[in-house]
Amino acid sequence: MSEHEALVEWRSDGRFIEGSYSRGHAWRFDGGAEVRASSSPSVVPEPMSDPAGVDPEEALVASASSCHMLWFLSLAREAGLDVTSYSDRAGGAMGRGEDGRIAITRITLRPKIVFAGRRPEAGELARLHYEAHEKCFIANSLRSEIVIEG
Repeated sequence: MSEHEALVEWRSDGRFIEGSYSRGHAWRFDGGAEVRASSSPSVVPEPMSDPAGVDPEEALVASASSCHMLWFLSLAREAGLDVTSYSDRAGGAMGRGEDGRIAITRITLRPKIVFAGRRPEAGELARLHYEAHEKCFIANSLRSEIVIEG
């Protein structure tokens, strides 16, 4: 199997001991990609959180959506479908899990897919989404419910 790494870096802004320190940090990936990250302002208020940064909750939702999309595209191509665009306004709901701890309890994917030429019938589209979900490494790693709408 494969290994995957990310470098997560944070530096004190001098307000650590008092508790009003910045939660802003950086995610660095192979190939040179860098993402500005922070805690969510809904969890830690501004200015300690940076609303311009990607928070871990958003990243989890984006990972689930991206993984599903990549599998869907592969399966659609294998089925002879020509996908011209795919967008998903995915969302994650926080709540208490079965163990009572706060968690992302539900991820909702809302893919909007445009096809050139033959458009799949509803049953075929549902099967492609089902197979993409079954193959998605991220979905297979989560306890959260993942729902696909549309």
